[in-house]
Amino acid sequence: MRWIIVVFAICLLSNLQVSAQVRLPAIVRDSMVVQRDTRLKIWGWASPGERIQVMLNKKRYNATAGVDGKWAVWIAPLQTGGPYTLYIQGSNKITLRNILAGDVWLCAGQSNMVHSLALHEERYAQEIRQANYPQIRNFTVPVAAALQGPREALSGGRWKSANPSDVKGFSVVAYFFARALYEKYRVPIGIINTSVGGTPVEAWTSEEGLRAFPTTTAILQQNKDSVYVNRMNRDAAARHDAWERAVRSEAGFSATAPGETKPKDWRTIYVPGYWEDQGIQDLDGIVRYRREIMLPASAAGKAARLALGRIVDADDVDVNGVVVGHTGYQYPQRRYRVPAGVLKEGLNTLTVRVTNYHGKGGFVPDKPYRLIVENDTVDLTGYWRYTVDVVFHVPEPVGATIPLRSQPAALFNGMVAPLTSYAIKGVVWYQGESNTGGAGEYSGLLSALMADWRHQWQRDDLPFLFVQLPNFNEVNYLPAESQWASLREAQRQTLRVPRTAMVVTIDLGEWNDIHPGNKRPIGERLALAARRLVYDDKQVVSSGPVFQQARVQGRSVILSFRETGTGLTTRDGEAPGQFAVAGADKVFKWAEARIVNNNEVVVSCELVERPVYIRYAWGDNPARANLINREGLPASPFEERLTELNK
Repeated sequence: MRWIIVVFAICLLSNLQVSAQVRLPAIVRDSMVVQRDTRLKIWGWASPGERIQVMLNKKRYNATAGVDGKWAVWIAPLQTGGPYTLYIQGSNKITLRNILAGDVWLCAGQSNMVHSLALHEERYAQEIRQANYPQIRNFTVPVAAALQGPREALSGGRWKSANPSDVKGFSVVAYFFARALYEKYRVPIGIINTSVGGTPVEAWTSEEGLRAFPTTTAILQQNKDSVYVNRMNRDAAARHDAWERAVRSEAGFSATAPGETKPKDWRTIYVPGYWEDQGIQDLDGIVRYRREIMLPASAAGKAARLALGRIVDADDVDVNGVVVGHTGYQYPQRRYRVPAGVLKEGLNTLTVRVTNYHGKGGFVPDKPYRLIVENDTVDLTGYWRYTVDVVFHVPEPVGATIPLRSQPAALFNGMVAPLTSYAIKGVVWYQGESNTGGAGEYSGLLSALMADWRHQWQRDDLPFLFVQLPNFNEVNYLPAESQWASLREAQRQTLRVPRTAMVVTIDLGEWNDIHPGNKRPIGERLALAARRLVYDDKQVVSSGPVFQQARVQGRSVILSFRETGTGLTTRDGEAPGQFAVAGADKVFKWAEARIVNNNEVVVSCELVERPVYIRYAWGDNPARANLINREGLPASPFEERLTELNK
């Protein structure tokens, strides 16, 4: 008993000592980039009443932890450069080395801000190899959703510099943005990437920032009931499990074993393509594809890379019976590694088990499909064999779930609130895809987020650079309504907020990929916007043409644009395309357009006698949206109602 008491006392003392340790937030770490030329807050936790001493740049600062254990000091502004060393002493000592003072940018949004160089390694292989920028550093915020309120701390994270290994984890957009600024100004650049795929703007705004949206705040309040949230998600998971069991037990076809290659009920199908377009009617289920590949002796046993474009919705892939990849949803590009020892001389079998829950299933066209063995490439497009494994007789259950990452304020609470004491230069925002179904509210929501974050950082002039959504989906060659176009217009309207800049990307998207690969120009255009708005470079042309005003003369509409640089022109040398006009009935007709001087375009349509509305590049994926300035930056899509005052 005496020994038990002694051990207990030692453990208790040890715990007390640990609890007394001075702790820092995850973002205050070795190799961090801090904002130059501004007061800096250094903060953390310790035992209540504990005295803390901080030393930086030969200056000492003192603090005492409050009853809640929190402490903070304000550091005098640092000049550009470094490296600096930060010393902190309380009951323990902490030394942070290799700190640089430069410009810190908060890069936020959804998946197109998440997408890393590793996901686009083939396209940016040279840029990855040449990454040698020790003064460009990235901190990726761990994904965390919190429904109960703002969190004080992140769960982890590290500052990493741009070298060939670590740069693969950098956001493509954020990296090229930072690189362009660094190469222009030679100032250390810090990137804080706080972004999560598939998330709406509401999730990134605080409860206080959403007060003007009663429906959203009602959801937010309901979500604070953790019992309710857990019950809803538990019940939804049970329904999905029951559905999964049912569709397999009631399958109209028996599933073959993984790696099975025996021809039984195998038919011919072309890859890439959707099975609904090739003789399989309205099938939701699992279809197994098989392709036989003849390889020379030189390929035997070697590691290889497998590119399978994109697959709708999920896939399981094996080569010669060895599993080499799995992806659970449709959006990621499939890039799989085939380990050494799997390939053999002669006949090799590639099997892809595709699961589709609704809509068309199969392989997305216009994507790369190939097997790469060292310097040799095997084209995988063409005719494959297929057999149906499972038919889903009932639709997959949807709704009645509460996805935490999509809930109002959830990502602000978990991924933004812990950062608001860290000084930043500005915000880069790339988001909107998840709000295309509610474009009418988006301008108000994005404006609310901007006001909210400015309040959180206590900076009314905090700059916001944001990306307008690129072209996506099939081309419609007739004037039509478009949720994506409506969202782009909401983004354009947000330019009314002071200290904002918008990057147009209507020329950089892909019809078949919500995650376009050509992201380097997006980062570089954002850097142009930063140079103009934030670094006060008045000489730089930072934007493509933006609609300014219109006046009507008979059947013609004369449009004036700003941000025209050295003048308006078109990308292909042809007349401007994608202009449409409508009368009071709002039935749009294509119109002819011509550039009449450096900043005006005249638009007319014989089928519309009295123009009341005008649009440019209005569509999910507008064909031949070719209006640019002579600096090569594209014009923003827009819609405008022409008032009587213009006549």
